[in-house]
Amino acid sequence: MTAGNERLVHIPTGSALLEGMLEMPPAAQGVVLFAHGSGSSRHSPRNNFVAAQLRKAGLATLLIDLLTKEEDRDYAQRFDIALLVERLHDAVRWLAADPSTQALPVGLFGASTGAAAALQLAAAVPSRVAAVVSRGGRPDLAGKVSLERVKAPTLLVVGGDDTEVLLLNEAAYDHLQCHKSLFVVPGATHLFEEPGTLEVAASHAADWFTRHLAPALAAS
Repeated sequence: MTAGNERLVHIPTGSALLEGMLEMPPAAQGVVLFAHGSGSSRHSPRNNFVAAQLRKAGLATLLIDLLTKEEDRDYAQRFDIALLVERLHDAVRWLAADPSTQALPVGLFGASTGAAAALQLAAAVPSRVAAVVSRGGRPDLAGKVSLERVKAPTLLVVGGDDTEVLLLNEAAYDHLQCHKSLFVVPGATHLFEEPGTLEVAASHAADWFTRHLAPALAAS
């Protein structure tokens, strides 16, 4: 790790090399991998704010770009859920192999299309994913079959004024058979730009991950 326990990492996946930032607080009790949404990146100020709150709660964070800059220019690839799942899976494998994180349970934090990828991966490799949080995500894009197979405790956080996405989250929530919660942030729109709303979302995410990753660490 470099100063501040930050490390720029490169994760091979297919013919691409994903760039990310791994940050480790002292005595981390888990690591949260961020699955960014369409048109976003690991530099997203919103996800970086959430990541900082998670580290304050004792969780390591890995923020990566699931698409290269060239791929992200192709609008269709932003919604290629299968590709995002494959990339996310390779990042989880990397965490399992890296000495600094291999003993830590993994949580997935997804926004927009990244939430669908996170849930599909949780359904495909239940032993690798200990908890999932979606913020303003599109869990519906994971599909009914995958949603019903998710075993990891899952929290859906949605803005109360993000009406269309709220309806899609409610529909997806009904298909989840795992331990689950749907939290609506009053007055928040899709990007949680309203004062205080992102703080509320981040607080609930930190609480969810600390509750579900710490027991997974103790059981390992």
